[in-house]
Amino acid sequence: MKQSVFMTVVIVVSLVVSAIIFYYVFGSEVNFKTPERHVPANLMGAVFLGGPIVVVLMALSIMVITFTIERQLSLSKAKGRGPIETFLKKIQTSLLDGNIDEAIGECDKQRGSIANILKQGLERFQVLSADNKLEAEEKLQEVQSAIEEAMMLEVPLLERNLVVLSTIASVSVLIGLFGTVVGMIRAFQALAAAGTPNAAELSSGISEALINTAGGLFGAIVGTISYNYFVTKVGNITYMIDEATYNMLQILSIKGKKTA
Repeated sequence: MKQSVFMTVVIVVSLVVSAIIFYYVFGSEVNFKTPERHVPANLMGAVFLGGPIVVVLMALSIMVITFTIERQLSLSKAKGRGPIETFLKKIQTSLLDGNIDEAIGECDKQRGSIANILKQGLERFQVLSADNKLEAEEKLQEVQSAIEEAMMLEVPLLERNLVVLSTIASVSVLIGLFGTVVGMIRAFQALAAAGTPNAAELSSGISEALINTAGGLFGAIVGTISYNYFVTKVGNITYMIDEATYNMLQILSIKGKKTA
């Protein structure tokens, strides 16, 4: 529910902000040489000649930047408060010493996805350790089930909005191409007009085509780079989660056998 509300707010705000910038900043008379706004005096005026499709492309650019920032903040939070390597060493040391409470305390200090998953497994092990009816292997299976349940909750949070970045990257190219075709149609219509071609209409059509191409490529480039960067980052985090949980289960298995 929160995710859908967030996406709706981002889409609406991006469109509104883009429309305001397009019509009141880029479309200002100071950016044109004539009151008819056919001949741009600077780059802002040239962007305005790109037509209404530029509003959509600007909105997509704002959205991809917003989701990039959101993913960066979320993944930084998922790592926890301190270096993961240091945290995992402390957990390993505590488990080797047989101090489960200390390991859980380290998870509370670290927080983040890895700490949350390890904490779930440790708390389940702590509860089961007092149950003498279960064998050591059965206890480990229960711990592993708890870890898998925690991963099912945490991993989707790490991958959230990655599909949005990928979609924006693809859609930006298509919308930019659509704007390019529309601009070229206008340019050829000016050339096909009876008598001398209207230079203002011709330049307006060409500007519309090129501006939309540039806008579409910008959204696609930023979206693709962000998507690949965060996919790699999520892959590294999930790999560390797998390694950390495997090492924890191995230590608990050894400790369980010694206790038995």
